[in-house]
Amino acid sequence: MTIPLSVLDLAPIKKGGTARESFQNSVALAQAAERSGYRRVWYAEHHNMGSIASSATSVLIGHVAEHTDTIRLGAGGIMLPNHSPLVIAEQFSTLQQLHPGRIDLGLGRAPGSDQNTMLALRRDATSADTFPQDVVELQTYLTGQAVRGVRSVPSPDGDVPLYVLGSSLFGAQLAAQLGLPYSFASHFAPDALHQATQLYREQFQPSDQLAEPHVIAGVNAFAADDHDTAHEQKTIAYRARARMMISRSRAGGSLTDAEVDAFLASPAGRPLANMTKYTAAGTPGEVRDYLTEFAESCGADELIVAHQATEIEDRIRSAELTASVMAG
Repeated sequence: MTIPLSVLDLAPIKKGGTARESFQNSVALAQAAERSGYRRVWYAEHHNMGSIASSATSVLIGHVAEHTDTIRLGAGGIMLPNHSPLVIAEQFSTLQQLHPGRIDLGLGRAPGSDQNTMLALRRDATSADTFPQDVVELQTYLTGQAVRGVRSVPSPDGDVPLYVLGSSLFGAQLAAQLGLPYSFASHFAPDALHQATQLYREQFQPSDQLAEPHVIAGVNAFAADDHDTAHEQKTIAYRARARMMISRSRAGGSLTDAEVDAFLASPAGRPLANMTKYTAAGTPGEVRDYLTEFAESCGADELIVAHQATEIEDRIRSAELTASVMAG
């Protein structure tokens, strides 16, 4: 059976580039994904990160939807503790009214940034404690019902399917309890993947939205016409990623390639290197073999692929090549 593929677009802002260019790239990638048969494209809510342009996630989804025709678009995810459930219901009901049958809503409970930014967003460090109740409240609004006499206006034109995102057992248990699809962030948090997906399947309770468990697993990819090109793209992209993450605590931007490589190989850098453990890189055939084995190992029903090459042309090519060999 062919496993469905989706795209996770991290909306990267290239060094020396602009957010406007990032949005143009997101449109181009979504159009390529649509042509290539991907099921959906998701965008993640991040804040105070100079290299990621998807902070106003619902706005970006609406923009891309205007430039595509059929592919599903959504949040992977909205960090719900940063918002009131009513506001998110209004935003995604509006998107669904404008683009019926094409809008997804994935929900996470992380801040999507550092502690100071979390406080600037939430103003309350305990906001995540009510995540399960907030998901249920949001779900109520999206079914057109009132909560304490309040309704979402507009209400959605049809379903806005919810997904629980996570990288721990907490999200797996909540998704199972609510009978919602579960998306594991194994593209950057690999450690609990197999345990969480197994727990989700064992504890899953059917709901009006979902009769059987549905697991989406995140994975990185660099597909190119030849092996060496793909691995060169991987090296460049992951060095840039490491510099960005190191620079949040010290002057990582000034590190040479050799210094970055040495750091990633050191005990201090291994957790950072491990974040990209699940990465397919190589020719289309090599990427197909990796993704097939990865999906089988964790029982994924769908893969959401982050094509991580630095240049948009390479990301689009990676998306096209991956889709072509995974189609069966």
